[in-house]
This record gives sequence, structure tokens and C-alpha cells, in this order.
Amino acid sequence: MAKETYKTGEKAHETGTYKVDSLVSGGSASQDNTEVKVEKGEQFPPSPSSNEAAHWVKVS
Repeated sequence: MAKETYKTGEKAHETGTYKVDSLVSGGSASQDNTEVKVEKGEQFPPSPSSNEAAHWVKVS
């Protein structure tokens, strides 16, 4: 089963803790271990470390 990812600017379907999976530009997100709490209906932010658009995955 593929993991569900969310892009910067999209709204969260559910409240949870999310982390950057990859950058939209294709750049590496290996340095970005930041986890953020996103509430249902909130928009996903840019990557905290690079301030670029990112793909997010739920961790809890």
C-alpha cells in the first residue's frame, strides 16, 4: 500500500503529526526531520528547514 502524501498548501483530512517526505522541487528532504502538528482543515506549511513546498506524510 502506497503511503498517502499531502502537498504544501493542501488541507489536512485529519489532525495529526506530519513530517516532510520529500520536496516538491525534487530536492532531498533528508536533512528535514521536523515534525509538525496539523489540525484537520489546516493547510500544510512549507518545509521548515528550506521554506520550500514539500510533500508531507502522517507519522501519528
